[in-house]
Amino acid sequence: MACLRNRIATILLVVLLSPASGWAQDETIRLTDDRGETLRLSEPAARPAAISTFGADVALALETLPVAVTDYGLQGMPDYLASQLDGVTGLGPRHQPNLEVLSSVRPDLVIAIRRYTEKDGDQIEAIAPMLALDLITVQDSLRGVELAGQALGAPAKASALNTRFLDHVQLLADRNKPKAAETVALLTSGSETPFVYYDHFLPTALLERLGFDNVGGQPPNPDSGIPLGYRISLEALLELNPDTILLLPTSRQRAFTMNPIWPYLKAVRTGQVYEVPHYWKEGAGPIARERILDDIQRLLLTSEPDK
Repeated sequence: MACLRNRIATILLVVLLSPASGWAQDETIRLTDDRGETLRLSEPAARPAAISTFGADVALALETLPVAVTDYGLQGMPDYLASQLDGVTGLGPRHQPNLEVLSSVRPDLVIAIRRYTEKDGDQIEAIAPMLALDLITVQDSLRGVELAGQALGAPAKASALNTRFLDHVQLLADRNKPKAAETVALLTSGSETPFVYYDHFLPTALLERLGFDNVGGQPPNPDSGIPLGYRISLEALLELNPDTILLLPTSRQRAFTMNPIWPYLKAVRTGQVYEVPHYWKEGAGPIARERILDDIQRLLLTSEPDK
């Protein structure tokens, strides 16, 4: 009997160490990111860097302080995380991170937005393994949190964050169900023509799940996720005439609000125009997406659900 147990133990050890299982002596974590690339770590990452606000957000939510983070350009470090990132090295804007600085902080993982790192991917991976994520849709967010949780050695906590988020969405959806569907537009840009987001973008997808009708409509290429939206004339926006308009922050004056048509929009006439924080633009992180739900509840929902 003892001999049989020893043989079984030997077989299990061989299986665990085989390449097909994703485990080996020099490989304890094996993940596939949104490029389809395989990420291999010999142990959970302890010094992640973030070429994305998501990377900083998810690391902090999983109780790991990142060693370096990108910012919003002229808007600087994300306000909602700033107090927790005091003293953390800055890498500059996410679309043009300083790779010399990145190398100097010696990260053991880089959590990145895929579309901002395609041109520098090889250089980044020469510094540290890179987890490149799409982070556009709700499903992207759920998957990104799960992958980051595995990479940071906290898969159970990551799953719990996703469960809590989905429960929060369902709670708000249930409370808002009796209301008639209201139309909403999420706009950005400082030019004369605003940019409106499609239904698949995480904040607008959440609005849809909570019973609102996003006037941006469905994306033409839902599988790719790109484009996120489109330019819309004020004349076309007036035809859609949303009940509520949400404005993302911009470093420039919004020229489209100077258009003579702007005051005739229903949302403007009824005072239903709100500027939302910058995390709405990159809201896939566990902290940001909860804040988006809180903003929707505060601005657009009248009932106060228990958390």
